[in-house]
Amino acid sequence: MRRKLAAGNWKMNGLAAAMTQAAAIAAHDANGVDVLICPPTTLLAQMANLPMSVGGQDCHANTSGAHTGDISADQLADTGATYTLTGHSERRTDHAETDAMINAKTTAAYAANLTAVVCIGETLSERETNKTLTVIETQLAGSVPDTATAANTVIAYEPVWAIGTGKVPTNDQIAQVHAHIRARLTERFTDGADFRVLYGGSVKASNATEIFAIPDVDGALVGGASLKAADFIPIITALAAS
Repeated sequence: MRRKLAAGNWKMNGLAAAMTQAAAIAAHDANGVDVLICPPTTLLAQMANLPMSVGGQDCHANTSGAHTGDISADQLADTGATYTLTGHSERRTDHAETDAMINAKTTAAYAANLTAVVCIGETLSERETNKTLTVIETQLAGSVPDTATAANTVIAYEPVWAIGTGKVPTNDQIAQVHAHIRARLTERFTDGADFRVLYGGSVKASNATEIFAIPDVDGALVGGASLKAADFIPIITALAAS
């Protein structure tokens, strides 16, 4: 059985006062669900002391060097982080990250003994022109290293057009993409059936139960709704009950 994972991406949000929210999330009885928060780097070391997993939001492909403003996977691990996101759509868009760059970052995460949450997803124009499955397949093939395993990799499907917009694909659309991801993983990796595949894109308490009932949805990568315990805990509870 794949362990369920509720992951929160805080993005560029959260000052020291936000630790009270993180502590409340960590104190909640997750009832067998793995809970992960990816806070801004400034809070990583503090948050690593809480009884839940923490991760970076990105890492550099190199272990060190003249890369002002970047952070290496080793540095993330040094804070106590055990995960990192790679390939989030905002990194792909804002920083022009390619599949090859994401592959290199993910490989660096493995070398630092971090679990990589590799994000993939289509834009609205790609969805409207029926390119979703092609985009997903291309990103999976290019962004996920050949050395990926179910132990060191989580896949997060985030339709770009649904992130932070309140728009959510239909259940059939989510099911179609997750089934496609599962099929590609099982074709490529001997343990492909064991990879956790998360859904992300305007997940909230009001739609979590419905989304978690969809086959091959092993949890969620949550944005804004993970910033406050009152919003994130009901999602964790819904996942535990699914």
